[in-house]
Amino acid sequence: MAQPLQHPRQYNVTRDLIDSNITRGFAEKPAFIDPQRSLTYGGLQSETHQFANLLDGLGIRRESRIAMLMFDTVDYPVVFFGAMRAGVIPVCLNTLLTADQYRYMLSDSRVEALFVSAGLLAVVKPILQGLDCLKHIIVVDSPADDDGSQAGQYPDFASLMSAAGDQYGVVDTNPDETAFWLYSSGSTGEPKGTRHVHSSLAYVAEYYGKGILDIRHEDVVFAAAKLFFAYGLGAGLGMAMSVGATVVLLPGRPTPASVLTTLKQYNPTLFFGVPTLYAAMLADPECQPQNSSKQLRLCISAGEALPADIGQSWQQRMGVEVVDGIGSTEMLHIFLSNRPGKVRYGTSGQEFEGYRLRLVDEDGADVKTGEIGELLVAGGSAAEGYWNQRAKSRNTFAGIWTHTGDKYYRDEDGYYHYCGRTDDMFKVSGRWVSPFEVEQALVSHPSVLEAAVVGEEDQDGLVKAKAFVVLNATAEKDGLFEVLKNHVKSEIGAWKYPRAIEFIDELPKTATGKIQRFKLRG
Repeated sequence: MAQPLQHPRQYNVTRDLIDSNITRGFAEKPAFIDPQRSLTYGGLQSETHQFANLLDGLGIRRESRIAMLMFDTVDYPVVFFGAMRAGVIPVCLNTLLTADQYRYMLSDSRVEALFVSAGLLAVVKPILQGLDCLKHIIVVDSPADDDGSQAGQYPDFASLMSAAGDQYGVVDTNPDETAFWLYSSGSTGEPKGTRHVHSSLAYVAEYYGKGILDIRHEDVVFAAAKLFFAYGLGAGLGMAMSVGATVVLLPGRPTPASVLTTLKQYNPTLFFGVPTLYAAMLADPECQPQNSSKQLRLCISAGEALPADIGQSWQQRMGVEVVDGIGSTEMLHIFLSNRPGKVRYGTSGQEFEGYRLRLVDEDGADVKTGEIGELLVAGGSAAEGYWNQRAKSRNTFAGIWTHTGDKYYRDEDGYYHYCGRTDDMFKVSGRWVSPFEVEQALVSHPSVLEAAVVGEEDQDGLVKAKAFVVLNATAEKDGLFEVLKNHVKSEIGAWKYPRAIEFIDELPKTATGKIQRFKLRG
């Protein structure tokens, strides 16, 4: 593993990602573009000064926390980096949750202010009373014709910003000081407040952004993964800004149609998607090279392991390879990845500089090549722990090693093959079955759009694989069970085929697109 990046004792990430770009002559270069407006690096610097002054005016001081429940617009980096410029900690909230989930996170984090997009206000408004620490609710993108019944009763972000001074400077934080929080996706149990430090974004930018993607200032980055999601945040608010690249933002839901429109309109060079989105786009007949970016040089996938068939089909159709890797909220971004030009579909790639990996058995001993073990990772982007969850912090962050909860095996070439989450693995006839391996085999059939596999006891109490399958629009169910069963046998072996298949309309997923297999277990 590489040595940690050297930072001065007084270090604030906004100097690296915003102010340094002004020094490099990028003041007039677009930093962020959304469908309504764009913001140059110079404009971003000025507006983060204004936002820091806005926080001062509200009485929000260093090390206090604010919550961001905001769509992906140019206001997002203003709030995110403006807070950190002032030494205030932004807490990024998923925009696709329920009122009860927001109540939990706003209470758990004890934020003093909530910055909420007008379109999301109705979701949280019923739970805003009774949160003792919450003193300020500021509405972003409040509609001009608001009648006062919703956003109009709260202060308007644009008005507060226009009244704030545009000279601030930067608070001299520490590289190991908490910079921002991300809440885990909560695929099982309550989400956990994951605390990242000021040096984390620079680490990701150096070792993954530059080391793997060769990101440069000429790049135009489009991440369909949202900014509240560690994957999207690292791409759009870390790597791109570290070199002065331009970031395209999509405020709405990333559907195949909206993503293709954005790709064609802005011609990004780097596109960050998730496996679910790549599969959905491939199912859309409009997904053709002429309807995409003319400058696309790399596609990236993370969030969940990318099935080999999806990666191969995308490259064959669109002419651009998909560089698949794995990251996590706890590690902030991708720490195991394929490399451009050396992609091996069906794997998460190889170890790269900046991170060390281990595969261990239930006793913590390293497993041999070809054997399945839990993946542990060490690297300088690891979070400092979970907020007020000491036991879970100790179980996940063990010295320099972070437990991922993912099962893998490593082949003789050093490529890592995903097998499933630790809780999702099961044995059939005494042998481990990888749900992901069976799912890959199923989605390689032309009738299948998505699949999830769990272990289920049969009438004799023996565990067998059961599959939940979402079919393509043109597929016929009649006789398909036998067809898919035999297809899996021929692809990965007779003993791994699903003994039961249930056809459903959609799979349960987290808001970041991860399949919630625990909801499918009987």
